[in-house]
Amino acid sequence: MADRSLRGIRLGAQSLQSEEGVVFHERAQHTYRCTACARDTTMTFAADAEIPEAWECRTCGAEALLRIGDGTATVDHSEDKIPRTHWDMLLERRTLPELEELLEERLAYVRSRRGAGEDVVVGKLSA
Repeated sequence: MADRSLRGIRLGAQSLQSEEGVVFHERAQHTYRCTACARDTTMTFAADAEIPEAWECRTCGAEALLRIGDGTATVDHSEDKIPRTHWDMLLERRTLPELEELLEERLAYVRSRRGAGEDVVVGKLSA
């Protein structure tokens, strides 16, 4: 029976694959300089990849710019999309007088339920 037992290996401890016949892709290293703490971060990219002009600093999280030669690249943020808030999106659908009217309707509904002695459950505003 001992000669028929299965032997196992630890998972993750060893790879059963070899690197024989594997061709690695060409790589290029690019350096980014942080605008806040002035630290350099070296990143490795594929040689034919499009290199971003800005990267997040590993230390402080600020924007790090790609170093080209002795200088750094400049990034134009003028075309960046400004994030919209929920209020901005609501104002695209409704005007302030409409919102005030909806608020008054909802408050009247809640007040009437409180006066009737029922539990107050605030639902969604009508669309």
